[in-house]
Amino acid sequence: MIVTAPSAGVAARWPAARPWLGVAVRLGLAAVWLFAGGAKVGDLAASGRAVNAYQVMPYDVATVVGAALPFVELALGLLLLIGLATRLAAGVSAALLLVFVAGIASAWARGLAIDCGCFGDGGQLAAGQSPSYLPELLRDLGFLALAGFLLIWPRTAVSVDGWLAGAPVEDDDE
Repeated sequence: MIVTAPSAGVAARWPAARPWLGVAVRLGLAAVWLFAGGAKVGDLAASGRAVNAYQVMPYDVATVVGAALPFVELALGLLLLIGLATRLAAGVSAALLLVFVAGIASAWARGLAIDCGCFGDGGQLAAGQSPSYLPELLRDLGFLALAGFLLIWPRTAVSVDGWLAGAPVEDDDE
């Protein structure tokens, strides 16, 4: 009987594949933020009304948060797009997504009938319309998983972070 070592398989390919998977994750999350911020930046008042619909802060604070949010989302999208300060952008993304998940869950638990305003207009739904909280929560949890990947492995191929570090990404033990 001949005993051989098990094939390394996926584990052996992970160091080479991870930086490229990281590019896909980074660009996917960048697209989310760029789309979300771009959809809201043209109507900051609507973004403020969408934040106010959650009824968790005074109206004046909600309008300021709503007006600032698209710019934060666009900044995160640009940083992730070029791969600069990826771990920081992923951390801010994760924090923001946790706030979004908590806000949606809170609106659902309190029986509010609102559109999340995640990708444009939001706010109170018209009478008879039903909110779709579960898909919104699952979507944001998926985006949170992408941010988590980048928190663990921020250095990706084809990124400013990698270029500034000057070392091959495969050799990085982050």
